[in-house]
Amino acid sequence: MAFLFDTDAISEVLRRRPLPDYVRWLSGVPRFEQFTSAVVVGELFKGAYGSADAARHLGNIEARVLPALTVLPYDVQVARVYGALRAQLEGLGRVLADADLQIAATAVHHDLELVTGNLRHFRRINGLRLCTILDEARRGRS
Repeated sequence: MAFLFDTDAISEVLRRRPLPDYVRWLSGVPRFEQFTSAVVVGELFKGAYGSADAARHLGNIEARVLPALTVLPYDVQVARVYGALRAQLEGLGRVLADADLQIAATAVHHDLELVTGNLRHFRRINGLRLCTILDEARRGRS
């Protein structure tokens, strides 16, 4: 099983005290099964540049995040999935933020399970498989 990591799933491991259950689960996922989206990387950079400790956060992205994950592009094939999902959600009156929908489209296109703590709003996307480990670890606060 391969996974696409959302912004909150990556940020969790960069915390001073990440959730032990989540870190334990993550340590069992082979490197070749760990992906993220260029959209997620953009969100991480935005957060770093907006931080009071930008240099530290930028260093973490460059030294810890980028070497640990394969970054998938937001390309024409993913954009096609995004368009289909966006139209479907608009038709149902259940719109999602563009960045989240682009991340979901990346996961759907590449047949990856999305690791996120934001299960409630991602559940509205048909065809998106969700990994619940981060949410479970937060609820258990291990």
